[in-house]
Amino acid sequence: MSKAPFAKIDFAPARVEVRPLEGGGYLLRSPQELGPYARCLGDLLVHWAERTPDRRFIAERAATGWRSLTYGETLTAVEAIGQALLDRRLSSERPVAILSDNSIDHALLTLGAMHAGIPAAPVSPAYSLMSKDFGKLRYILQTLNAGLVYAADGQRFAGALAGVDLGGAEVVNSVNPVSGATPFAQLTETRPGPGLADAFAAIRPDTVCKYLFTSGSTGMPKGVINTHRMLCSNQQAIAQLWPFLAEKPPVIVDWLPWNHTFGGNHNFNLILLHGGTLYIDEGKPVPGLIEKTVANLREVSPTLYFNVPRGYDMLLPFLAADETVRNSFFGEMDLIFYAAAALPQNLWEWLEDLSIQARGKRVPLVASWGSTETAPMVTSVHYAIERAGVIGLPAPGCEVKMVPNAGKLELRVRGPNVMRGYLKQDELTKAAFDEEGFYKIGDAGRFADENDPAKGIEFDGRIAEDFKLMSGTWVHVGALRVKAITACAPVVQDAVITGHDREEVGMLAFANPAGCLSLCKDLPPDTPLRVLMARHEVRQHLAKALAGLAGEATGSSGRITRALMMDEPPNIDANEITDKGYINQRAVLMRRSGLVDRLYADQADPEVIHLSAAEASL
Repeated sequence: MSKAPFAKIDFAPARVEVRPLEGGGYLLRSPQELGPYARCLGDLLVHWAERTPDRRFIAERAATGWRSLTYGETLTAVEAIGQALLDRRLSSERPVAILSDNSIDHALLTLGAMHAGIPAAPVSPAYSLMSKDFGKLRYILQTLNAGLVYAADGQRFAGALAGVDLGGAEVVNSVNPVSGATPFAQLTETRPGPGLADAFAAIRPDTVCKYLFTSGSTGMPKGVINTHRMLCSNQQAIAQLWPFLAEKPPVIVDWLPWNHTFGGNHNFNLILLHGGTLYIDEGKPVPGLIEKTVANLREVSPTLYFNVPRGYDMLLPFLAADETVRNSFFGEMDLIFYAAAALPQNLWEWLEDLSIQARGKRVPLVASWGSTETAPMVTSVHYAIERAGVIGLPAPGCEVKMVPNAGKLELRVRGPNVMRGYLKQDELTKAAFDEEGFYKIGDAGRFADENDPAKGIEFDGRIAEDFKLMSGTWVHVGALRVKAITACAPVVQDAVITGHDREEVGMLAFANPAGCLSLCKDLPPDTPLRVLMARHEVRQHLAKALAGLAGEATGSSGRITRALMMDEPPNIDANEITDKGYINQRAVLMRRSGLVDRLYADQADPEVIHLSAAEASL
């Protein structure tokens, strides 16, 4: 049965140059040369403030509707803040640290700092609000030596501000100030002088504009040095691959945190380059907050939508159940985009079905690939694809080297969007690059079609996550994890794969409360998750899903023969999850090693679902 056609969209041609390397592997690059890009992000703001001063740039929820700023109003505030920061003698040695969530004031402070040539460092709010020991926050502030620390709500962040050594930094709050804090409004009341004009003129492409801290694996976060060249060249590459962005100013409704490169660089800067409008979504893909996202999408129809797989998992039931929200969501949509983790195929197909219901056509679903160190895009999908997993082709200006490693092709990256190093981490910086200057990102890829490289690269997991069974067979964790989550829907929200140096592959599964409850129709909504997990309907569903998955496998590395469900969500202090909801396989396995032991215990554990040899070999 043929699928509905795609909604028409103007993409750049899908082309790639492939050169085999001596000793194996390939070097890939786009035949499209990277065009000229802006000197700095501030030039983009100045351009739109002069050309369309009354166009809405940014908006956030307020007591009555939306509070918003135009491009002209934004530039006025940014110049005032830039002067205020210069008056405080801030610099790359004494930058600005921002502890709180996305907001208009957060955006103004970031742009104001960068306008004055002063780096801004957005820090995960979870390190202040969810952490019990403030260990990561303390480490980051010590590394930065920040001269100014901003937290929107002083009362919410009072514990963190009192619990760490601020090193004499000035504290700025927008509301509920702590004792001695400077009101944010004081910054915007400063009169810009010639010093700001000189500082802005002195900015060069290699000037540092941000320090973005990675969530890390098991250690402390690393501060990635972001320059204007990285961010501006990356946006130019996006514009060349997605020329439709120039046809009308884009509109997005976005929750993705600005302390991550996806929300803070890719999405925010895309709006800035194209003179679009960003509606800050105060919702999150968690129960109790996803409803805020739905309310925002009911009012605002985006032209682009960006999210992570967990975000789509939470949003789709609302789009399916409410025709008004569904029509608003898809009504003006040009493109739906996912990144940060692999999208399970069942979510992909559900999104397509809903877009057909709303539009009669499929809104194109695309993906991209990169990292904080690459600002972030390296490859991009800019052509129609039929399934999840494809991460596209190298962007203009980017070179991708595919190097044989442990049975896979490791991906390495070189280009103007790649970082020069980590803040105050010379040894880590040196180890991050190979002898030819390619950044070793740690991911693997393969051609979606060996006979036609122009169909793109498929993500093939993290090199460090893969492991061998006792038989010596490699288990490719990334692909198997996505298959397992898809097969076990709706009872499993996320999972990690186990079995290193063991005879069988296992799984620790994070239970999906709503999904488990949907199978137990006789139980009330407030039933504890542990009760739901123990129910026969849930355990039987999981066992059947694993048996079906095993039946499709061609070897032991694709068969998950044992699983244990967990009711404790991922722990951010232990690096088990990022703000975007991406699971850290290694950190979960280290922290929950006792559960792994239970999976493989000689004595049967009643909570472990273990397929019999017959079931596993079906």
